[in-house]
Amino acid sequence: MSDSFTESSAPQAAIDDVQWLQPRGSNQMGMSQFNERVVLQAVRLHGSMPKADLARLTNLSTQTISLIINRLLEDGLVSKRAPVRGKVGQPSVPIMLNPDGAFSIGIKIGRRSLDVLLVDFVGKTRERLSMPYPFPVPDSVFGQIESALKSMAVLLGPKLLPRLCGVGIAAPLALGGWQNLLEMAPEQANEWDRIDIRQRVQAMTALPVEFAKDTAAACVAELVLGRGRSIKSFLYVFIDIFIGGGLVINSHLHGGLHGNAGAVGSFPLGLATAGARHPPGQLLGDASLFNLEQLFILAGLDPAAAHDGRALQDPFVTHTVAWLDDAARAIALSINSATCLLDLEGVIIDGSFDRSLLEQLLAEVERALEYYSWEGITRPQVLGGTVGSDARAVGGAFLPLYAHFAPDRDLFLK
Repeated sequence: MSDSFTESSAPQAAIDDVQWLQPRGSNQMGMSQFNERVVLQAVRLHGSMPKADLARLTNLSTQTISLIINRLLEDGLVSKRAPVRGKVGQPSVPIMLNPDGAFSIGIKIGRRSLDVLLVDFVGKTRERLSMPYPFPVPDSVFGQIESALKSMAVLLGPKLLPRLCGVGIAAPLALGGWQNLLEMAPEQANEWDRIDIRQRVQAMTALPVEFAKDTAAACVAELVLGRGRSIKSFLYVFIDIFIGGGLVINSHLHGGLHGNAGAVGSFPLGLATAGARHPPGQLLGDASLFNLEQLFILAGLDPAAAHDGRALQDPFVTHTVAWLDDAARAIALSINSATCLLDLEGVIIDGSFDRSLLEQLLAEVERALEYYSWEGITRPQVLGGTVGSDARAVGGAFLPLYAHFAPDRDLFLK
């Protein structure tokens, strides 16, 4: 897979030729079409299974399931696995999603890098293009996105390109925020405030374009591909340059009135004092990778080590241990506060760092949770995320896939 952008082009007519895969659902979606989506969702969540099991799981008749599977096979959205022979009767034939059944492009615009992923129907990343930067310059970022869209079209080729169903973008709601911390010029920060990101990307393609807050998109990826498949209600915490999160209630992403539900970075870490010049600090001030980078910089070390395996090696590890202690206690306080309000089943923590650092952080958070009182509430389980640093782009890619193929078009918008 590629790890940098390349210039390429594709005929616009080929990109426009996606009529068979245009969104088929609506508020008046037919029952047969709805049932198709129910079946696809069942296979996505529970894995391959024979028609009889699908009928039991979906409460549809075996005849209806047979008709639906035949249509989905004809559309190339599912395929048959090898027959499974039992002791008696005919062998069962498990039905699985066809990875080539549909594709989507996920774009993550971050404060330090741009990632564009090509994701197939089962959620596997087929291609990944990246561009690091000290801060995002709009013209450069959108130029690279346009180049990447063309590259993905060429990669799919004329046979698979018609199965490209949309583009999903994940970005911070305030990409120009915290400009002083990131040493971003005010005019650069203000420029992002005037840009409609979804609209700019939509002007590049005839495909439908979706947008979500970056950490909410990461939460979507965990909801669809990771531990969210077995946990109905959880707080999701994603640690990058700044820490953020998402909230899932009854297997639906809850955005809130302004799209900020689950914005854990804004949790206060202290009691406000009357007459104080400044309010208490927030979680993002203690538990973001920006803080770990600053510790490395003050020690004359490479700040990029905060994102890779060097963070737990000499000479970085001493500073990492100090960051882990502060971050874990701050995260534990936020978990305690959130649980009082939401009665959480679980908390899932992930981030754009090495998996070994995630394991250390989880252990420190579990230890820090002991410092807080759980009287009157039930302590939630704390688990590591399974998707990792690409979660935001992968989650973005799932937005158009679910708009086309999920029975509940508002799965990520509750």
